[in-house]
Amino acid sequence: MCSDGERVERTETNAPNIRRRDFLKIGAVPAITVAAVSCALTTAAAQSAAKENGPDMFGLIGKMTAAPGKRDELIGILVNATSKMPGCLSYIIAKDASDADAIWITEAWESKTTHDASLSLPKVKESIAKGRPLIASFGDRIVTTPVGGFGLPARS
Repeated sequence: MCSDGERVERTETNAPNIRRRDFLKIGAVPAITVAAVSCALTTAAAQSAAKENGPDMFGLIGKMTAAPGKRDELIGILVNATSKMPGCLSYIIAKDASDADAIWITEAWESKTTHDASLSLPKVKESIAKGRPLIASFGDRIVTTPVGGFGLPARS
């Protein structure tokens, strides 16, 4: 087992063997990473504004570590998989400046429903199959509720 406990096991060939449920749970390609923290609007005014604006947006920020020397190959797979995903407002893949094998993925979706639906897209499923052997581990996974910013629709 690696530091991710029971989520990632090493096979006889030392390749990571990630349980499919855990891989999909973390959003493997369109969303990446481990350990959820949820953000929610709590004031009555914010909840009222959310009702007026429709469902809350859904966001994920996560860290993924590629097998040594495989980061750029994994990034290529992720970039290829993320074009034209219905409901995806933003999907940013960034290299970690202090870890040569790590990447961070920041996602914003119209809703949790559109995010969840993306996991059944053929291109995403194909990318999961291609990317899985290149992943050494998953780091933090933080669930957020985007409320706006450059490139996103404003939400109160």
